[in-house]
Amino acid sequence: MIDVPRLVVAAPASGTGKTTVATGLMAAFAQRGLRVSPHKVGPDYIDPGYHALATGRPGRNLDAYMCGTDLVGPLFAHGAQGCDLAVVEGVMGLYDGASGQGELASTAQVSKLLRAPVVLVVDASSQSRSVAALVHGFASFDPQVRIGGVILNKVGSDRHEELLRDALEEAGMPVLGALRRAEGVTTPSRHLGLVPVAERHGDATAAVAAMAETVRRGCDLDALWALARTAPPVDATPWDPAGAVPVRPVDGARPVIAVAGGPAFSFLYAEHPELLTAAGAEVAVFDPLRDERLPEGTAGLVIGGGFPEVYVGELAANEPLRAAVAALAASGAPLAAECAGLLYLARSLDGEPMCAVVPGDARMSGRLTLGYRDAVAVSDSPLAAAGTRMRGHEFHRTVLEPGAGATAAWGLRGPQPRVEGFVIGGVHASYLHTHWAAGPGVAARFVEHAARSRAVGPTGAGVPPQGRARSCAG
Repeated sequence: MIDVPRLVVAAPASGTGKTTVATGLMAAFAQRGLRVSPHKVGPDYIDPGYHALATGRPGRNLDAYMCGTDLVGPLFAHGAQGCDLAVVEGVMGLYDGASGQGELASTAQVSKLLRAPVVLVVDASSQSRSVAALVHGFASFDPQVRIGGVILNKVGSDRHEELLRDALEEAGMPVLGALRRAEGVTTPSRHLGLVPVAERHGDATAAVAAMAETVRRGCDLDALWALARTAPPVDATPWDPAGAVPVRPVDGARPVIAVAGGPAFSFLYAEHPELLTAAGAEVAVFDPLRDERLPEGTAGLVIGGGFPEVYVGELAANEPLRAAVAALAASGAPLAAECAGLLYLARSLDGEPMCAVVPGDARMSGRLTLGYRDAVAVSDSPLAAAGTRMRGHEFHRTVLEPGAGATAAWGLRGPQPRVEGFVIGGVHASYLHTHWAAGPGVAARFVEHAARSRAVGPTGAGVPPQGRARSCAG
C-alpha cells in the first residue's frame, strides 16, 4: 500500500492551461518545503522536463496504453516513494484516451487507478454561468471520477470571477483558484509542442518560477493540500527496476552504455537508464552537439527522441562523433534508436549528412504522424527477439525514405498494417517510442549483447577515448 497525498490536474480539453497550473502547483508546494513527486499521464516527454525543474525530481509518465493498467500504480508508487505530495498532470481532455478504445489511457482512467481527486482547470473566458453546466457535465459523466474542485483560468475581471464563483457554488463545486488572463504564463512552442527544458534551461527556470507565483497568488494552496490528503491508500507495490529485469549475470566489469542527451536528444523515460543500470550496465550520458567522442569504453548506444531537425547543422558539423557512431555500429555493438535517433543514424536529414548507419534519407514534412501503435518485432535484434510484442507511440513531422529496411524493426498492427524501421547487424532503429518498463527484458537483452560484444573485441575500434564519462542520474 502507498499512502501519499495526491492530486490529478485535468481539463475539459487541451489548451486550457493545465500544464501551467500543474507545474505551478508542483513548484509552489515545493517552495513550501514539501517533497513533490511529479507525474504526467500519457507518452509526452516535454512536460515532465518542466515538472522536474519545478520539483527537483525526475518527471515520470503514467501511460496505461504503453505500460498497461497494472503498471500505473506501481510506477506511480516508485516515483512517489519518500514524497509528501504527488501531482499528476493529465493529458488532453479528462475523458480523452487511446482513439476508439474507450477510457483506456485517459486521465480519468488514471485518476481511478490512483484513487486520486481531480482538480479541473477550466478556461473561463467567454462564459459566466455556463461554467456550472460544463463542470456539472464532467463531474457527472463518470461517477467513479471524483472532481474535488475547479481552478478557473483566464478570468477577465473581479466581476467575472464573482459570476463564475456564484454559478459553481450553486452547482456545489468548490472553486480552488482563479487565474487572471493577464497572469497567464506562456512558454514557446513549435511543431511538436513546447520547447523542451534542455534547449532553454535558464528561460525555463524563470518560466517555472513565474508559474509558481501565478498559482500561489491565484489558488488556495491550503484547500488543495487538504483535498490531496483525502486520497485513500493505493494497493500498489512500488515498481523496482532490479526486480523487473530478468536475471542475466554480466561477467567482469559493467559494460558502458552510452545514452545520447543534451538539447537535440532530450526524450527518454526516466525508467530506461534505471533498467539499464539494473541489468548490469554503466550508463554514461553524452551530448552529440558538444562531445566529439563517445564515452570511454562504450559497448552499446541508446539514442532516444528529440529535435535533431532543429540542430541539424551542428550535428552534421560534428564529424568526429558521426564517424565514431558509424564505427561503433560497424563493429557489431548494439545500438537502439527511437525517432530522433533514427534520423541521426540516417544518411541525411534535410540534406545534411548524418551518421549513414541506416540507408535512408529524412526530411521535414507538413504532415503530423501521431498515435499509439501495437507492434511486434519482425526480426531478431539486440533489443528484442522476433515475435516480441510491445505497445508504442509515434509522434513526428519528418519522413524517412525508405521507411523500412530489408530487415524491418517492427510490424505495426491495425487497420493499415505495415512494417517499419531497420535492423542492421546490432542496430535497431525505428520511429516507434516504447516504454521499457512494459517489457524490461529488452533492457536485459540489450546489456547482454553489449557485454558479449565487448568480450569479443574492442567495439570502439577507431573511436577515440573521451576520458571521464558523465554518469546518468536517472
